[in-house]
Amino acid sequence: MPDDEPSPKSEKQDDTGFIPGDDLWAQWTNWFRRASGRMSDETTLQYRKARDKRKEAADCAECEKNRDYLLTYSPIIRFMRQKINKLGADLNNKNIHCRRCDELKGGGFDKSYGIILCANVLQDRDRVEDAIAHEMVHAYDHLRFQVQWENNLRHAACSEIRASALSGECRFVREFWIKGQYRVTQQFQECVRRRAAISVKARPECKDDVQAAKVVNEVWDSCFLDTRPFDEVYR
Repeated sequence: MPDDEPSPKSEKQDDTGFIPGDDLWAQWTNWFRRASGRMSDETTLQYRKARDKRKEAADCAECEKNRDYLLTYSPIIRFMRQKINKLGADLNNKNIHCRRCDELKGGGFDKSYGIILCANVLQDRDRVEDAIAHEMVHAYDHLRFQVQWENNLRHAACSEIRASALSGECRFVREFWIKGQYRVTQQFQECVRRRAAISVKARPECKDDVQAAKVVNEVWDSCFLDTRPFDEVYR
């Protein structure tokens, strides 16, 4: 080998980065580096995106199976669907879509497209149920209250408060086991407030987390107490 031609092994490899590739060696090496804390935030994101892309078909199939089951058997999903039907619309397996999402979120609602469920994030039926219920509250609010999503942060904040409160995603058991939130006093309210502020901050009209928290606080009293279409918080 000529002296000026480097050996493939002459350059020191970065043992903390992400290794591209779908072969078994790359998958296990990346998994071990992440599990042992040897990946930076940037390379962890690369790892997650590669894993999600590789599992996309299986994740979406599982999400769709859970979606179809919940549309048939979940009390809260069936109830919300009935209330939405009375407002002249329907949410079903044709407009509740399971997709791979690049952002770490459970899903989203679009007034024209329907509901998106992030199949790579929602790894079990309970989380799918919470996500569908959350987005169904947004759909209900859009139809019932004509929410101005694009240019009114107060409207968006109110719907986020209601969706987090009514969907069940802030129930104590979920916060305790999944989120590691161990406080009992005011846990439910703090969860709703936190999740609503995070969602508002993600909107393009919101400048920062300070503005998000401010808007949530401004509409909190009336929106947190508004449990329509339920008589009270269901879950």
